[in-house]
Amino acid sequence: MNPSSLRTAVRSMALFEAAKGVAALLGLLGLLGLLHHDLHKLALELIGHVGLSPAQRYPALLLDMVDRLNVTPVHTLVLLGGLYAAVRFVEAWGLWRDRAWGEWFGVAASGVYIPLEVQHILRHTSWQAMLVLAFNVALVLVLLARLMQRRAQARERALP
Repeated sequence: MNPSSLRTAVRSMALFEAAKGVAALLGLLGLLGLLHHDLHKLALELIGHVGLSPAQRYPALLLDMVDRLNVTPVHTLVLLGGLYAAVRFVEAWGLWRDRAWGEWFGVAASGVYIPLEVQHILRHTSWQAMLVLAFNVALVLVLLARLMQRRAQARERALP
């Protein structure tokens, strides 16, 4: 991959990471807006509105997640949501500003999910899970290619 197309790919990744940070903050704000509501009842109404049965697999999973959310302390939700958004914004800034640490941070932040995604695919194979894995692997490979390009450029500058 030539340097300019690799740089464009990294900038696109920066925008994607920033969008994930914004989405996390918006989701957190939406969740905080529902704090004084009966989330289980809201989930049941949503399930009924779309014509599903609460006993079906995915509606039951939604209800289970809502029930877990109800017992999670608010400060824990805010801390985790804020931390996730902060990680995404730091990564986006480092990638946008063409910093090597941003690329290493991106490799770590995206690479940490790969074993979990493989484990998920081994238990529940789906095209969506495979697409997410392929996308994450591609992100890591692009960032590693950019880091190798940096190293090669540094070697060229060091030559007499």
